[in-house]
Amino acid sequence: MRPSARPSPTRHGSGQSASPQRRLLLASAGAALCGVAGLARAAEPPGHEWRPWPGRKPVPPLDLPLLDGGRWRLAGQRGHPLVLNFWASWCGPCRAEMPALELMALRHAADGLRVLCINHRESALAIRRFTEAIDLSLPVALDADGAASAAWTPRLFPTTVLVSRSGRPLGQVLGELDWAGPAARALLAQLLAAA
Repeated sequence: MRPSARPSPTRHGSGQSASPQRRLLLASAGAALCGVAGLARAAEPPGHEWRPWPGRKPVPPLDLPLLDGGRWRLAGQRGHPLVLNFWASWCGPCRAEMPALELMALRHAADGLRVLCINHRESALAIRRFTEAIDLSLPVALDADGAASAAWTPRLFPTTVLVSRSGRPLGQVLGELDWAGPAARALLAQLLAAA
């Protein structure tokens, strides 16, 4: 017995080419499915990478002016676990993780945790507009020339550096992280337990 012939993809049962309306309908359905797949990918948690701080790399100095006046010095933070978030307002993932960073700071204030947002090379006016728009209460330091970002990060934003109570960096989180999620909780547990 001979197997039955299957219609080619460009034809339907009658042996004729698909009508322009049918092609349009198929193209629209395909585009809709691609859109749904894109939305599903967008809903997935964004990627991040954990990089332990190189054992031989010295701790860079960190002494920056604060947006609201005064200075922030790493040397004055001994005894406190630190989360140093390097960001810029033009960076979508930076903006997306800010509310979770603030919530984490509030939840762990009793543990002595301090969170500092270090802005990369933006004007005080632009930073103030952004922080007021999202009602950010975390301290913001100004890295006006980008030297701190260059010393502490690979200049990928956001990058968050976790620093132990002794002032030694444990590592960097490269990219956006859900600071209320399980990966962040595991990193925070390590940070809070570090001497």
